Amino acid sequence: MQNHRPFWELLFIPLVALIAIYFLQRGVLTQVNALVVLGAFFACLTLLLIVREIALRAPRQEQGIFQKIQAFYLPRGREDSLFKRFVIHLALITASIIALYPALRVFSISLRPGSQLVSTDLRIIPQGATLEHYREVMFGDPETGKKGNFFLWTWNSLIITLSTAFIGVIIAALAGYAFSRFQFRGRRAGMVFFLTTQMIPAGMLLLPLWLMLANLKLTDTYLGMVIAYSVSSVPFSIWILKGYYDTIPFDLEEAAMIDGASQLEAFWRILIPLSIPALVIVFLFNFMAAWSEYMVANVIIKDPMMRTWPLGLSEFAGSFQTSYGPFAATSILVAVPVMALFLYSAKWLIGGLTLGSVKG
Repeated sequence: MQNHRPFWELLFIPLVALIAIYFLQRGVLTQVNALVVLGAFFACLTLLLIVREIALRAPRQEQGIFQKIQAFYLPRGREDSLFKRFVIHLALITASIIALYPALRVFSISLRPGSQLVSTDLRIIPQGATLEHYREVMFGDPETGKKGNFFLWTWNSLIITLSTAFIGVIIAALAGYAFSRFQFRGRRAGMVFFLTTQMIPAGMLLLPLWLMLANLKLTDTYLGMVIAYSVSSVPFSIWILKGYYDTIPFDLEEAAMIDGASQLEAFWRILIPLSIPALVIVFLFNFMAAWSEYMVANVIIKDPMMRTWPLGLSEFAGSFQTSYGPFAATSILVAVPVMALFLYSAKWLIGGLTLGSVKG
């Protein structure tokens, strides 16, 4: 039988997070108070560890206050001790704060009037909060006459990113199947070559890529960007799918071929449905590699109408002045759809990584 956690444990972490957000928003926690709270936290944790050592080294008590202290630290049958649960929850809360705090600060900057970056106020919703920066990013600033190109940047990024992801999945699915199921000369050398390409820094590929695309007259084009991104994403995708295919018994395909299916039909009807977690993983990796890439795009794209959102974001960072409000607003806008995509695909993400690393 499965041991179900008490209901209060499921609510503990979000409850603490909501309490922390409330105190931040009310201005109770300042930078000085946060340091005091952090010091008190480490002091309490040290005290708990000292008491734990005393309780575990002392003889087992049957009753009294010391017996309750020992029960807090000692495991209860197959269940973890209350102290271990407390430490686990504490570690999860700390990791959540470390992960969420930078994103919350960027969100706070996007709501501040003006372009103020540094502030001693830890409130998530600052005083005088405004959505002016979001309006400026998406629709432009009527006072200065500056147009908002956010939707153009997003459209360019989506075309390049989705094309790279789909093409990478198709090529990697076929190539990974060939390396997994067929024995041919150069098979091992080919896999080593694909692995070696991942060890080459991206900066070393910029000049060869630009020369190749310039000779083919593919600079400032969607096709040129897709080719540039596929150079680095496809070899890694082949490795993932090859390892995943190795975990699927070949007997399933043989049974289908005995029933009259060709090898291509067995691949399409048997292997592909079983490989959906790995295919989703490959799609997500290719998508993220192209979605947030800046260095290659900055070299290949010079036409303002072809800019992706990372290049557009650089417009807010000048040599002498940076518009931190629009910069932060754009960062939040482009992060929301990607975060939603990853949350929706989390089950395939974990399953695909685990199964694809068993063999290969």
